[in-house]
Amino acid sequence: MVGITSYGAYIPRYRLSRMTIFKTMGWFNPATAAFARGEKAVANYDEDCITMSVAAACDCLNGFDRNTIGGLYLSSTTTPYAERQNAGICASALALRQDIRTADFSASLKSGTTALISACDTAKSGNINNILVCSADSRQAKPGSSLELSLGDGACALTVGTDNIIAQLKGSYSISCDFVDYRRTEKEKFITGWEERWIKDEGHMKILPNAINGFLSKYNHKIDDFTKIVIACPDAKSIKVICKKLKINPDQIQDNLMNQVGNTGAALSLMMLTAALETAKPKDKILLASYGNGSDVLFFEVTDKINNAKNKIGIKGHLGIKKELDSYAKYQVFRNMIPLDVGLRGEERPLARMSMTHREGKAIASLCGSKCKVCGTPQFPKQRVCITPECKAIDQMEDYYFYDKVGRINSFTGDNLAFCWDPPEIYGLIDFEDGGRVYLDFTDCDLDSLKVGLPVTLSFRRKHIDNQKGVHTYFWKAVPMPENNS
Repeated sequence: MVGITSYGAYIPRYRLSRMTIFKTMGWFNPATAAFARGEKAVANYDEDCITMSVAAACDCLNGFDRNTIGGLYLSSTTTPYAERQNAGICASALALRQDIRTADFSASLKSGTTALISACDTAKSGNINNILVCSADSRQAKPGSSLELSLGDGACALTVGTDNIIAQLKGSYSISCDFVDYRRTEKEKFITGWEERWIKDEGHMKILPNAINGFLSKYNHKIDDFTKIVIACPDAKSIKVICKKLKINPDQIQDNLMNQVGNTGAALSLMMLTAALETAKPKDKILLASYGNGSDVLFFEVTDKINNAKNKIGIKGHLGIKKELDSYAKYQVFRNMIPLDVGLRGEERPLARMSMTHREGKAIASLCGSKCKVCGTPQFPKQRVCITPECKAIDQMEDYYFYDKVGRINSFTGDNLAFCWDPPEIYGLIDFEDGGRVYLDFTDCDLDSLKVGLPVTLSFRRKHIDNQKGVHTYFWKAVPMPENNS
């Protein structure tokens, strides 16, 4: 028996109203008014598919022994590197073992379900157990297009194994089709789409029903056998046509998150599956159909262990953690779509030294410090000598990770002189409840909301991009917690 053993999700804090986009760009393309409803999730300036995947994985691995993870598969069409394994960066940030299998799945919107099927096949073979599947996307469309209004950012993470299964994989079916709908080459920034009616009529409304019918025929199932049906299609009209073709009861259809999050690309199918699992009951049957250059169809049956996995933030929790991004110009700056005068301070960015990144890899990637074996005092960065005056033990240290620890603000500064894409630059000292102190930047917060003693969690973020050398640098930042959660 193989299946999903845990789930987690991440949706960025910022939400951009589609009407805000239309009010700015509607003059150019008035027809986009039909799409200017609801809001979309927008990644912060320091977020990308890697940071969102790590955040979703942290939610998924809450209460999980990370040393039991035997592999990490990352699915995305917007990875920062074409040649450097992005899954390996995620594995380092999550402090997973070095002797694990990592792989990138890309170039298709159904790469998330393809990675999930591959993980299930690997676990079923017995070669590797407990595989972490992460999927995230932050796709960009040309300003003024209807696609710009529909795309959103988000991530999902699932663990797959053979023990303590919450949703058993009962079967899968895949079709491959080199259907031309959306494309983007390595050198292009924006997605290019073919005619919208063509994509709906020849893509959504034909490929998805064919895939689902193929699955039903292969396993001799009927459509009304399923409690929930997850169809990763961003278009409401297409879903209605598919339901009519397959005689699906509208009550069976899982919400596609378009009104609150948007089309999250490769992550959409798994995020919808996670949302279905959040409300699932034992013996529920879930049918999942992804879309993108074909389709993957998977059938999961929920087990009686499902309630053991509901201590996550998940989709439901992240939908409630939000702040309106009321400036379309700010959104464009975050996406580097318009030139901005960053000044001398903005131009003087530190060089990315990859040799130092390798030598200090555990400290940078997973915030690994040290803990004294004699007195138990933690410290960052690693030290040979214990800082406790009464101890002063030498070379009696063990690795100690701060990434999952709760801290409190000791001091903070709002710096309007230092360059920041979302000024002011905010940084300060964080004291951890179990000991240790770290100097960090703050993110996902406003200066006037901070105060000494406020609790914070840590979030893996992009520090800066060295465009000259093509290097993305990552580190951890402090995210203030709401006071009612302290």
